[in-house]
Amino acid sequence: MIDSDAFVRAMQDMGVDFFTGVPDSLLGGIIAELIDRHLYTPAVREDEAVAMAAGAYMAGKIPAVLMQNSGLGTSLNTLISLNVIYRQPCILIVSWRGQGGKDAPEHLVMGEVMPQFLDTMKIPHRTLTEKTAVEDFKWVAETFMKQRIPVALFIGKGVVKGLHP
Repeated sequence: MIDSDAFVRAMQDMGVDFFTGVPDSLLGGIIAELIDRHLYTPAVREDEAVAMAAGAYMAGKIPAVLMQNSGLGTSLNTLISLNVIYRQPCILIVSWRGQGGKDAPEHLVMGEVMPQFLDTMKIPHRTLTEKTAVEDFKWVAETFMKQRIPVALFIGKGVVKGLHP
């Protein structure tokens, strides 16, 4: 399991200096760490967080947006009509609710289709694992800056330390 502190340090090491998003239990440890470091600006909705990230990028920041995968549906129009077509990159840190058909019923459909959903939107994505974390973070940094579009890093349950053991 990756410690939340190590996750935040890795993001900062790649230059991320603006974090926003909508709370999710799988991302709770990361968000708590960001709040402790005074680095987190909460958003009411995922599409608002994506727009805030675009504004931060235009102000010279390197943004990351934290959300659960159901938030991808909420933020679809903003991602396509703002971030993708105007080359406003952001790193999407997405908890993979419903991964492998295990979760509350409301998470199962998006959990099943999330990779194909992002493929359809032409948003590159990768799944973070403890074993491949160094390569995963390197891929995010390189892809984000080279393509200047949103990229997604999926985080499954138990990969990053949460608020509760």
